Amino acid sequence: MNFDTKLLHGKSVKPYADGATLPPVSQVSAFQFESAEKHAAVFSHKAMGYAYTRVGNPTVSAFEQRINELEGGGGAAACSSGMAAVALSLLNMLSSGDEIIACSGLYGGTIGLFDDFKNFGIRTRFVKELTPETIEPLINEKTRVIYGEVIGNPGLDVMDIQSVAETAHAHGLPLVVDNTTATPYLVNLISLGADIVVHSSSKYINGGGNSISGVIVDSTHFRWDEKRYPALAPFKRYGPMAYLVRIRTDLGENLGCCLAPANAYMNIVGMETMGLRMERICSNAQKLAEALEKLPGISRVCYPGLEEHPCRSIVEKQFRGRGGGILTFRAGSKEKAFRILDALKCVVIASNIGDLRTLAIHPSSTIFIHNTEEQKEAAGVFEDTVRVSVGIENPEDLIEDFTQAVKQADQ
Repeated sequence: MNFDTKLLHGKSVKPYADGATLPPVSQVSAFQFESAEKHAAVFSHKAMGYAYTRVGNPTVSAFEQRINELEGGGGAAACSSGMAAVALSLLNMLSSGDEIIACSGLYGGTIGLFDDFKNFGIRTRFVKELTPETIEPLINEKTRVIYGEVIGNPGLDVMDIQSVAETAHAHGLPLVVDNTTATPYLVNLISLGADIVVHSSSKYINGGGNSISGVIVDSTHFRWDEKRYPALAPFKRYGPMAYLVRIRTDLGENLGCCLAPANAYMNIVGMETMGLRMERICSNAQKLAEALEKLPGISRVCYPGLEEHPCRSIVEKQFRGRGGGILTFRAGSKEKAFRILDALKCVVIASNIGDLRTLAIHPSSTIFIHNTEEQKEAAGVFEDTVRVSVGIENPEDLIEDFTQAVKQADQ
């Protein structure tokens, strides 16, 4: 099936009770059993079933199965937020003394998380962009994972997944990639070699800006060495499923960062239109970026779909020429950036991305407020940077709105 058809009729879209086209919301904390023996068997993971929603829930499972099918994985685990997904995806394999190699152009919250990892003895070595040439010199006996975002947020650098995956695998390392900004609509990361895919599903997957959530998809292709990854050693008997089983029955269960059933349901409702939304969003972003390039009063428009973007060749190869839904520009000063934002009429000032609505933000004073100036610059965030998450409005209206806002800001 093609993407849009799979969203509605894929193998994971099961016949639901009473002929419903969507799964019921199992908004419960616990599930009753006919006997203590059956309860004990499910609770100890010796039998299939649901015992407690922190451990598993049928509505959440329905969401996990749909995302897993889209990404082509071996299994998925949903979390309470995108940040929970990032943290759990890495802590599930890492131990004190381990090192991560990551791109410096990450979302500010992820950079902050990696700072927190220092308290657990886990160090991150940053490179400006993830390429075989930048990764190779940093790999040592402590390196355990390569981590990046397929499209950096808000730096908008684009990772060549296949080449980075080949380098990681040549050294026996897994590649973990955040696919929030591209989504499986633009690229199937697992088919290109990614081992673990994470999403903040609050964004383009949900689409409506109504539910916080995250999800981890395991390709189940990576073979975990129990000596290099001692946290996974007790799960060796599960073979390639060791990573996912530990999340399911150990770390994810103990951390308690479970997804609420109602949020899982809202994600399912939203993701059924993801293909249509992404098609319109990418088209709008391209048109808006091209218009902003010509608009006097702003400079340095950055969008992966523009011809002069340094990653344009990767965009052509990896995303079939589509640049995603995020762009940035520089206003000249923080004060002018604020004046532009304040003058917008149909663009919403908000910190989310992937909404139906076009959202704009000043990253330096908001989502990167806790990062150092060095970290901001490495991520492509400056005092005059404005990030725009393009929505599904008529592109002519968006162009007109930014045009009048810039004119007002210059008066």
